[in-house]
Amino acid sequence: MADAKVIPFDDDRSRGGGAQRPARRRGTGSRRTGEPAAVREVQPLPGPAEAGDDERAAREKPEPRAGSERPGTVRGAGAGAGGLERRIVGGLAFLRRRLTGEYEVDDFGFDEELTDQVLMSLLRPVYEKYFRVEVKGVENIPSEGGALIVANHSGTLPLDGLMLQVAVHDNHPADRHLRLLAADLVFMLPVVNELARKAGHTLACAEDAARLLERGEVVGVMPEGFKGIGKPFGERYKLQRFGRGGFVSTALRAGAPIIPCSIVGAEEIYPMIGNAKTLARLLGIPYFPITPTFPWLGPLGAVPLPTKWTIQFGEPIPTDGYPAEAADDPMLMFNLTDQVREQIQHTLYKLLVQRRSVFF
Repeated sequence: MADAKVIPFDDDRSRGGGAQRPARRRGTGSRRTGEPAAVREVQPLPGPAEAGDDERAAREKPEPRAGSERPGTVRGAGAGAGGLERRIVGGLAFLRRRLTGEYEVDDFGFDEELTDQVLMSLLRPVYEKYFRVEVKGVENIPSEGGALIVANHSGTLPLDGLMLQVAVHDNHPADRHLRLLAADLVFMLPVVNELARKAGHTLACAEDAARLLERGEVVGVMPEGFKGIGKPFGERYKLQRFGRGGFVSTALRAGAPIIPCSIVGAEEIYPMIGNAKTLARLLGIPYFPITPTFPWLGPLGAVPLPTKWTIQFGEPIPTDGYPAEAADDPMLMFNLTDQVREQIQHTLYKLLVQRRSVFF
């Protein structure tokens, strides 16, 4: 593998020879629910007593929580043979669309249907059962329009980005998708490249970030990059440099709010006690981690520790009140970058004080 190169987020130049985007494909018909036609038997109208019972039951029935239904599920497809039949028919319809190409991807390669029905379904058990993620402050993410989420980065492997993506989608009332900005190493790896594009990730450069924000997307960036995710265990929860403030400049140009995000729990999933730098150079990767279990236990050592996570979204920092030329003011960018970094660091310390245990 060639030496990995991180394209700086504040680089305004075009990506040039970066990863190619798949062409846009558009479906030819509406989605089918897969619900079979049924012969309905005409029932007699209820009498006065029966009608009262129905009204009383309707009043006592709790209202469903907003956003509680998973994307891609069929309403009413609960227990029983009918619900199972609907799920099977819906699954077959999904497979037919995948095989015939009757689905849509945007010009970044994002496949919303595949993400909702497959990728999120695979990540959700890890999110809910393994890491038991607790989310706070999701109301700080706007229901519409562009927004830039800036989070700390850690954990040796970028599982924090994936859990952050599930947290936004499953907890936000509008079921918004988080479009993560990733280093070019992600798009150099086979299979990972295709899955990242399908999940909505794109290259961490100012051009792509600006286009997504202009479209009203929620964009996620982790400015620490490899410095954060590959830092030794002894420096856990100590933020690394945020670069030159490129993400602030992009948010200012788009007039999008900046939402600081603090993630606790990811630092301990792979305690990095060493770095085989020579081996990392030979493999063309930023670092080769040595943990208490890897590489000593082989593939078993790659299983993350089941830590308890907390993700907190902070108060938005508005940018729409600044003049157009503010994006070119280096002092303003430095001040806003420092403000975002300090807010994330302060929240990390607060969450660590409140945490009872790494695993509970």
